Amino acid sequence: MSDGHARRLVLLRHAKSDWPDVADHERPLAKRGRRDAPRAGRWLSRSGYVPDAVLCSTARRARETWELVAGGLAEAGAAPPPARYEPRLYQATVLGLLMLVREFPDAERTVLIVGHNPGLAELVHGMTAPPPEPPTAFPTAAVAVLGLAGDWARAEPGQARLLAFAVPADMR
Repeated sequence: MSDGHARRLVLLRHAKSDWPDVADHERPLAKRGRRDAPRAGRWLSRSGYVPDAVLCSTARRARETWELVAGGLAEAGAAPPPARYEPRLYQATVLGLLMLVREFPDAERTVLIVGHNPGLAELVHGMTAPPPEPPTAFPTAAVAVLGLAGDWARAEPGQARLLAFAVPADMR
């Protein structure tokens, strides 16, 4: 990889969700979320962060986000990989997210996680050295790209470098 890191972990918070009278897990995307998610896919492609693999929360808003991001990737000329839907991503803690990262096969060099806060923001803060100061806010449809030097199984706090961070307004 041109950035000098063996692995790249791309973290995408689901796009803006709506608040209809349904269970939290079943909340759909809002109009703004449906607009921002494809933008994130196009940004990933233009920035050279096309994932080899995608791990997506089973929450409806995360699944819808990935579908639209995949469309944005394809629109920008990149082939989106199929997603693996992982129930452990819903309401995952930073430790739970780190355990999932350690399970990635080494053949997958760039992995995208589509998930939720506060876990994603805490993972960015915990994995990066030095951590972002102040801690990075992680709004909906934001993307953080972390570079890791070693194997996924050996991922540890403080061992990653923040390579990129973008919010929808930056992705135009």
